Amino acid sequence: MPKIKVLVVDDSALMRKILTTLLSSDLGIDVVGSAIDPFDAREKIKKLHPDVLTLDVEMPGMNGLSFLDNLMRLRPMPVVMVSTLTSQGAPVTLKALELGAFDFIAKPTDNSIQSLGDFGDELCTKVKLACRANLRVMREPQTTLLTSHEIQEDRLIAIGASTGGTEALRELLTPLVPPFPPIVVAQHIPKHFSGAFAKRLNDNCRLTVIEVTSEEVIKPNHVYIAPGDCHLTVQRSGRRYTCQLDDGPAVNRHKPSVDVLLGSVAKTYGDKAIGVMLTGMGKDGAEGLLAMRQAGALTIAQDEASSVVWGMPGAAVRLGAAMDVLSLPLIAPKLAALVQKKTDKVKRAAYDTI
Repeated sequence: MPKIKVLVVDDSALMRKILTTLLSSDLGIDVVGSAIDPFDAREKIKKLHPDVLTLDVEMPGMNGLSFLDNLMRLRPMPVVMVSTLTSQGAPVTLKALELGAFDFIAKPTDNSIQSLGDFGDELCTKVKLACRANLRVMREPQTTLLTSHEIQEDRLIAIGASTGGTEALRELLTPLVPPFPPIVVAQHIPKHFSGAFAKRLNDNCRLTVIEVTSEEVIKPNHVYIAPGDCHLTVQRSGRRYTCQLDDGPAVNRHKPSVDVLLGSVAKTYGDKAIGVMLTGMGKDGAEGLLAMRQAGALTIAQDEASSVVWGMPGAAVRLGAAMDVLSLPLIAPKLAALVQKKTDKVKRAAYDTI
């Protein structure tokens, strides 16, 4: 099997050396060159024909975002952004994902052997996944607004996502308008990024999107985003439902974990819930979605063709957790139809015929 050809783009000579050394340690990766800025990168892409790019966000002359925008329009290819893991860097990195970057990785905060080793493992994994992943088709969120004059007020929608999920969620949530049942979300994302992610969604959506930072009473027309360093759960006290934070250990190597959120929803909402598994690598959430289905909830997985990585939704499908497998553009209309107020007799029939 041929090696994956990688071009490293970074204005720091030290970072270029670190990235090249770490990537070259993987027998399946060949670093074919490095570039000091976007102009250098443009020429080396033409000459070296890399399979994957690693790209620094901030560089002199033309920043990484401008270069990425041009690249995705003129020569689309998998790009892993190398980002500074700070609150200030979060909006820029999220914009890179919107422009079509496959994923991002945070630069190591120290030069310890363990830190560099963990960084190298994650970097190599993401480069190899990027080479195999679906290049995201850049779509503007649909302009048709999806709502109903009357909704089933006791409903809750629970969504899990990882790689590719920040943009998948934006596309899914943008057309939804009040009145709409509450939505809870576990997206794998660093703690410094989840607040900016929630704000970005809120700026683009007609529903109110917030990052959960303390106990929240669950209300219609709201989307609740798990923080990047805590599990999100849904609890019931009498007739009141709340979002709660759980600072327990990582589950499936993730915190927040989709399994933790969906498992809690299965227990509290049962057959009143709707579960959705979006794009992402790994299998986090498959067991939780299965628990929801076994509790009587309606469950949906994103299909392979529209997923950046069909890991999490694929695992859910193989486990028998998904009642339906849909392309991303079809999920929002499906949800809007499912939450319309109907008689009990037609609820399931509507699901089967949409």
